[in-house]
Amino acid sequence: MSVAAPLMLRAGDEPRLTAMARSQTVTAAAAQRARIVLLAADGVPNAEIARRVGVTRPTVVGWRQRYLESGINGLSDLDRPGRPASIDEADVVVATLQKPPESLGVTHWSARLLADQLGISFATVARIWRKWNLQLWRSETFKFSTDPQLDAKVRDVVGLYVNPRAPRGADDLSGGERPSPPDLSQQGR
Repeated sequence: MSVAAPLMLRAGDEPRLTAMARSQTVTAAAAQRARIVLLAADGVPNAEIARRVGVTRPTVVGWRQRYLESGINGLSDLDRPGRPASIDEADVVVATLQKPPESLGVTHWSARLLADQLGISFATVARIWRKWNLQLWRSETFKFSTDPQLDAKVRDVVGLYVNPRAPRGADDLSGGERPSPPDLSQQGR
């Protein structure tokens, strides 16, 4: 089996590669690539580099070649193939912050409702909400109820707080007498 010749580093690249390999601010992949190139420059065989760094031998060969072709700039990620994103995240965020139409009968958007309105998948809406940390269900602002009987229910609840012993539906403002509570002390004799 033949051993690859030591990689010749370009002028000034060794300190930069060493800094990359030791840096805590670069991605782990970038630090790993820098270690591969440094070990190759020290004359370590590709199989041994692969074992030390935790990659395959073809990966070592590939990063050696990329360094030879483009230097340190060649160690960065290339653009991935595929269709570019066609959904503008800003449009989704803006739509999220708008009040839902009254015809939907909701106080705030759900990922599925907004996705249906925008014609995109709910997973896309959920991903964008996670990315932008949007949590509409945890909003600390007041939400209007869509219950058509809300007025009557609020009056009943408020009436119980204002006059807890009044029979249901009694009006405190009527001036009428309240019935007295039953005498429980005489019960059971």
